[in-house]
Amino acid sequence: MKMSKQTPVLSKKDLRNASCRWFIGPSTFNYETQLAPSVVFALYPSLRKIYKDDDDLIQSINNHYKYFNTNPWVASLVLGAALAIEDENGLDALNTVQDFKVSLMGPLAGIGDTILWAMIPTIFGSIAAYMAQEGSPLGVYLWTALTIGFFFVRTRLFEVGYKQGVKMITEFGKHLTIFTEAVSVLGLMVVGAILPSTIALTTGITFKSGDVVMEIQPLLDVILPALLPVILVAIIYFLMSKKKIKMMTIILFIIILAMVGAATGILV
Repeated sequence: MKMSKQTPVLSKKDLRNASCRWFIGPSTFNYETQLAPSVVFALYPSLRKIYKDDDDLIQSINNHYKYFNTNPWVASLVLGAALAIEDENGLDALNTVQDFKVSLMGPLAGIGDTILWAMIPTIFGSIAAYMAQEGSPLGVYLWTALTIGFFFVRTRLFEVGYKQGVKMITEFGKHLTIFTEAVSVLGLMVVGAILPSTIALTTGITFKSGDVVMEIQPLLDVILPALLPVILVAIIYFLMSKKKIKMMTIILFIIILAMVGAATGILV
């Protein structure tokens, strides 16, 4: 469908304002429209500037109140590009904007959840925790720097999406799945290598037969080094992903398990 062109009115300040308002992200989540209320809250000042007429503004807002759900970090790219489309084409682009948002929800959610939500925080968090265990304060600075970096990137993604988001995402869209799978494999390898250095878990169980004492831990190390930490992580992952148990409950479970294991000598 041919769309009428108009002179864009949004400035860099408007985009930064929208990106800051988008930080409320999942806080308005609901089962009918998912993140749509947060989208409207983030884009409203920009839409108000684009549409001087109240009826036009209402049409645009109602369009953005439709179902939308993806990773909040990478959603800035989509929303920035959506603003660019409306800023240039106005009400003629409403259907295009919604189709564009819906078509990218899944692919970008895979990248955002894999890289920004899981892999990077896990890797840097593990490194920071290992530094803390060794008595180095650099772990705190590392995690703080990561948080600040995420804040800066998330803010800038709105501008990137506005300037070239449509072109960038549509041209490289077919490669998103391959990229996501490759990064997932890399992330699993790195996290797997970090486990033995950050989780110290061994068993003190021994069996005695006369003068012969057999320890279980050396046998487990022969089967697979750091077997118990891997099992513990697998159990925690299962409880979080399959049983949907809250993190605080899992932390309490680990504390109780450590206390009982240390008291009985089963865990050392």
